[in-house]
Amino acid sequence: MNNFEKVDAFGQLPQARFGHTITYIAKGKAILFGGATGDTGKYSITGDTFSFDMQSKQWKRVEVQGTAPSPRAAHSAVCVDINQIVIYGGATGGGSLASDDLYLLDLRSNDDLGQWTVVPVVGTTPGRRYGHTLTFTKPFLIVFGGNTGQEPVNDCWCVNVEKSPITWVRLECKSEQPLARVYHSASICTNGSANGMVVAFGGRSNDQQALNDAWGLRRHRDGRWDWVKAPYKIDKEQPVGRYQHTTLFVYSMLVVIGGRTGNVGETLTIDVYDTETSEWSKFNSIQRFRHSSWLVDTNIFVYGGFELDSPNIPTDIISKINLNRLLLPSEILTNKLAQYQHAQRNVSPQSLSPQMTPISPDTQQASPLNNSLIQKKPGQTIQNTQKQQKPFAQNQADKSQFKFINQAVVAEEARDSKAPNRKPRVPQSAQENNIAHLFISTLLQPKTFINISENAKFLFQAQHILMLCDQAEAVLKEQPMVLRCKAPIKIFGDIHGQYSDLMRFFDLWGSPFVDGKDSDIEAFDYLFLGDFVDRGNHSLETICLLLALKVRFPESIHLIRGNHEDKWINNGFGFSEECAQRLGEDPNDEDSVFARVNRLFEWLPLAAIVEDKIICLHGGIGSQLNYVAEIENLQRPLEVIHEVTTPEQQLVVDILWSDPTDTDQDFGIQPNIIRDPAGTGNIVKFGPDRVINFLIKNNLSLIIRAHECVMDGFERFAGGQLLTVFSATDYCGRHKNAGAVLILKRNLEIVPKLIYPQNLNAHNWIEDEEALKKRPPTPPRWKNQGQRRSYD
Repeated sequence: MNNFEKVDAFGQLPQARFGHTITYIAKGKAILFGGATGDTGKYSITGDTFSFDMQSKQWKRVEVQGTAPSPRAAHSAVCVDINQIVIYGGATGGGSLASDDLYLLDLRSNDDLGQWTVVPVVGTTPGRRYGHTLTFTKPFLIVFGGNTGQEPVNDCWCVNVEKSPITWVRLECKSEQPLARVYHSASICTNGSANGMVVAFGGRSNDQQALNDAWGLRRHRDGRWDWVKAPYKIDKEQPVGRYQHTTLFVYSMLVVIGGRTGNVGETLTIDVYDTETSEWSKFNSIQRFRHSSWLVDTNIFVYGGFELDSPNIPTDIISKINLNRLLLPSEILTNKLAQYQHAQRNVSPQSLSPQMTPISPDTQQASPLNNSLIQKKPGQTIQNTQKQQKPFAQNQADKSQFKFINQAVVAEEARDSKAPNRKPRVPQSAQENNIAHLFISTLLQPKTFINISENAKFLFQAQHILMLCDQAEAVLKEQPMVLRCKAPIKIFGDIHGQYSDLMRFFDLWGSPFVDGKDSDIEAFDYLFLGDFVDRGNHSLETICLLLALKVRFPESIHLIRGNHEDKWINNGFGFSEECAQRLGEDPNDEDSVFARVNRLFEWLPLAAIVEDKIICLHGGIGSQLNYVAEIENLQRPLEVIHEVTTPEQQLVVDILWSDPTDTDQDFGIQPNIIRDPAGTGNIVKFGPDRVINFLIKNNLSLIIRAHECVMDGFERFAGGQLLTVFSATDYCGRHKNAGAVLILKRNLEIVPKLIYPQNLNAHNWIEDEEALKKRPPTPPRWKNQGQRRSYD
């Protein structure tokens, strides 16, 4: 079985070359720029640009306008946005180096017409160099190493493309740093413990030695950068030192292709480094150096360069490496590739950037690279789609997909209207209309209640809440246990009675109802993933507003049940006490607001499916949930039984209480010690393998859940196939976490919007240390807890 095959190419074939770049962009295109043609004894440096269509296998020369870069080789190029690449540096022949300008090639308007622009830069640049690397981890372009024409260097420079004016900054890392090198490689890890790192490998040192070390460059929250040397297991395979090679990341695997060593004619294997286990594996390889490579789905394509048996004459052959076949000897790497393949089925072809960066109120802005230099044409929309954790493109069509982006979308979506069947509910009586409207008009005042006092008087009487519950329960009874929702939709995690946080989200990112009129409810649905009450001081305001919105907009406001929508839980975590103090009632009275609201909770649905692709629930899939139909078969009213004796009771506990395992490397079903300290085994953690199997069985693409405090307000799991969203900031006044809402656009792009803790010194219903020992807040889920395994 052959792991490699030649790709027959047609059209306007470029000359065979070496020292060029090929950059994979959207629309199934790879862009070739520059390089040297002819043999090593008599070569010519080129500055031509070609595109290669992955479907038709057609080469086509790209006609360019603007200020084009000079002909060059040994330069670097990287994709920064849909159909846009930048290049830097290189050699021009005769011992001369290319300028230190940064060039942007824009191919958005026409596949066959490119616009070159020199990016205006202020201040000191990295200077002229060749054999360096250029990577993009949004919003930073990073140049590392290379040769200045006099010697190899190990300096590292970055530029923030979202900050104007564009300015290069030399990174002064305090940590141990890589040796100076040239003709090395660098790529961005896109999953696992090294996710988001720039990983550099190999190269040629000052003393002409071929290096075999790998280094990760990371940026800390406080803005510091540092290098960390990748650990190798000394009792396992070691990589061969090489230079003039290429590397690509597939999932959490660094794949090293080709290159040469200090020994003439030495053959090399394809070496694969698993960043999770710190182990290298070796596989048969094609012999190529000074080539370029790119990844599409699970195939690596290699173009140009020199072959080992003809080291002086470049080739124009495109070779395809089938990773499914290549990695077959390694069961561990084959399984990782299977996870990657499943994730890729759900990723938009335009998803190019390895990082997912949320928008916060004070950081939302357009990229100077995209919007200052390239002027929009009339009627043209320029999108920045850099929000994806899955960077590798896939040629798919006619299939709903999702990706992460970093742009404001509320105004854009609001221009569109919903389908005709998504209108507000017509009230059955004037009284019903008055009650729902009264709650909404009184409570939905974001600027008034952003800083609501913890001792604020509740503005309604018990009889008003009871009437509202009757109306809301009637709506819930008419709807199924598993809701079917449409995009665009805003998805909220736990609110926990932190009403001011809800108001801040509405104030910053749009509200369903403003000043007595329907607002962005005409463009967006709203989905709340449970845990409306407990812990915070304003559970009454929170649940009453949400129920009133549900009555007013039954087909657009969606509420599903969390583990705190349960009388056995909220009797001890704040809601019962709040009802007693603020309403002056006895929560044990069957006619109390507390009792009535909890009876309504038993009619809440347990899940929602958006666009037949994304399942949303509060906790997770636990150990028992295998099919969506199992949720649909549950009967209401549903009381949660905590002393589980039947599979159905366990299923409910799984949906409301389970969590993902701590890292993507923790598989299967594991104990959930934090939530189940008695060790009953009813509350569990589920691994990424469970997530993947569940999605495959149900023909779904993604799980979105809440239930866990996450420090950034949202967090990925299982290679991005599960997302946790948490909307309450500074949970219980102890964790200083951000809160998030996920905006899912019509085209299934996901935009996280964040708010951060206010310095209000707010208190919660459970304050004293003894009570907290009995009912402690669940500790936050730390995004990088798994990173310590291999890179710290």
